[in-house]
Amino acid sequence: MSMIHSLRAAVRPSRPSLRKDGGTYDTTRDPSTPSAVVDCAVYRDGARVDNPNPSKGLTPHEAMRKVRRDGGFVWIGLHEPTEAEFSGIASEFGLHPLAVEDAIQAHQRPKLERYDDTLFTVFKTIHYIDHTELTASSEVVETGEVMCFTGRDFFITVRHGGQGSLRALRHRLQDDPELLAKGPSAVLHAIADHVVDGYVAVADAMQDDIDEVETEVFSPGRKGTPRGTDAGRIYQLKREVLEFKRAVSPLLRPMQLLSERPMRLIDPDIQKYFRDVADHLARVQEQVIGFDELLNSILQANLAQASVAQNEDMRKITSWAAIIAVPTMVCGVYGMNFDYMPELHWKFGYPVVMTAMIGMCVGIHRTLKRNGWL
Repeated sequence: MSMIHSLRAAVRPSRPSLRKDGGTYDTTRDPSTPSAVVDCAVYRDGARVDNPNPSKGLTPHEAMRKVRRDGGFVWIGLHEPTEAEFSGIASEFGLHPLAVEDAIQAHQRPKLERYDDTLFTVFKTIHYIDHTELTASSEVVETGEVMCFTGRDFFITVRHGGQGSLRALRHRLQDDPELLAKGPSAVLHAIADHVVDGYVAVADAMQDDIDEVETEVFSPGRKGTPRGTDAGRIYQLKREVLEFKRAVSPLLRPMQLLSERPMRLIDPDIQKYFRDVADHLARVQEQVIGFDELLNSILQANLAQASVAQNEDMRKITSWAAIIAVPTMVCGVYGMNFDYMPELHWKFGYPVVMTAMIGMCVGIHRTLKRNGWL
């Protein structure tokens, strides 16, 4: 039972917080591993088996020979392998060609598939991009992929993208031999939990961006009216939320299957903890759906404010046009070349006409201002 109690602490030592002070992902690739194989290790009884030649490192073929001879399982991590680099590993472990094709080409939908005695799982990793100001072209989230092949005595991860490194997760698992003794299914759960915890942190960070946009849309501008914001910023944020939604929503069903359906490759003690991952994923999905609906409302409110502002401007233009129409009409009448016009030669005609025009303009202005047009 101590292993069960320590499972959460091993794979979730602390939930990352992706605020605007920076990210939490390792985006570098180890320069000492120029090949696609980032790490290859054999684990037996929960401990990493020492390599007799540490300077060289185990090849996948050598690792599998050790496992078949002495037991345990092999965990191989790859980063963006080519078809040539992955073909030998696929042949060694008997991976299905369709799953191998998906792992090489990437850009896959999150899913869970079973091929004979191998589970193929696709996770979308999400990385929050730090930015000081949200603009109409700001990139808020960046996606990557982690493909996992889970077998009886092997676990293979294929990563695509510059973020989502599993090096720290591997080290944490190695510090908990009792957990690793449960085999490849423990590693699969740890990766699923790690990815979903990343979703939670990104959702919290995106909430801050949405709150900022919402505040700007409804904050008072001139004369106490909402000032609104650039619709392009709202639309860009909505597109980033949609990208987030494409990573989260399809993964919920695979996590439910892993937690509910008995599988030979999943240890029963580990399976119940997939339910916890599914619960966290469902909460993130609800958040993302709420983000999408809220941004729709914010966008509609912003467009409505723009329409109201345009109507306000048109009313002001119309009001001033009505005021200017009075002296224009009077001057137009007296500008006609007729000899017999009323009060044309009266010495008080000019001041009377000017006074009348000014009086009518002031009266119209006061009337329009009282009715809220000016």
